[in-house]
Amino acid sequence: MKNGFVLPFGDAQTAVELAYEAEQSGWDGFFVWEPVWGIDAWVSLTAAAMKTSKIRLGTMLSPISRMRPWKLASETATLDNLSNGRVILSVGLGAVDTGFKEFGEETSRVKRAELIDESLDILTGLWKGQPFNYSGKHFTIKETSFFPPPSPVQKPRIPIWVVGAWPKKKSMRRVLKYDGIIPTKMVSGKHVKVEPDDIRLIKSWIEEHRSDDAPFDIIIEGKTPGNDPDEWTNIVSPYSEAGATWWIESMWGTQNEVNLRDLLLKRIRQGPPKM
Repeated sequence: MKNGFVLPFGDAQTAVELAYEAEQSGWDGFFVWEPVWGIDAWVSLTAAAMKTSKIRLGTMLSPISRMRPWKLASETATLDNLSNGRVILSVGLGAVDTGFKEFGEETSRVKRAELIDESLDILTGLWKGQPFNYSGKHFTIKETSFFPPPSPVQKPRIPIWVVGAWPKKKSMRRVLKYDGIIPTKMVSGKHVKVEPDDIRLIKSWIEEHRSDDAPFDIIIEGKTPGNDPDEWTNIVSPYSEAGATWWIESMWGTQNEVNLRDLLLKRIRQGPPKM
């Protein structure tokens, strides 16, 4: 199992400092979230790429239904080349209570799902290079020869992790097309914790329905106490044994903590969960 750390809050300079510390402390990935309005994720990750050399850099996550997919294709391909192939892109519907309504973004779950599907088609198509054409319900693109950028370093593409609502078939079918699942689970309309038994079922379903034998990641977010290795094992091991391939240390809800930067730095320096 690989281990990542997601920066819950902090500016680009903080991202640079903590990404460097995460690399030095043995973390495999460093992630930031992509807001409607706030600290720009790709500026932060680009700055972090200049101070690091091997740690993976990505978003947790990018709500691409509200984004121009060609702009995101440009940003991710540029950073993948700059970082020598270290980008991971995580996508999902996003949380509408983070400014969607206030900025006039689409809030319909159905329409956002349509936009995600078309955006991913465009994103992966543009990464392959020109000529590229697309005609969908929401987007139409004609090929262009106007200074197309280099394709990403990673082949066949930058890894795409997709939020998948288990066991909803439509959501899971979307996941099958890409490179990893960030699983969610809803009961009676409410999100509930994804348990190791859910991971076993998801892994089995993916293996049964996925025709591609390329590597596929199962990502779990959670929180571990950095000063208690035994408790690390109790929390993380069941997910690893069930088939999860990434643990993302997530300290959401800490925005009002005093000396937040120091709190995050302390946890990063304690290192990732050890199995």
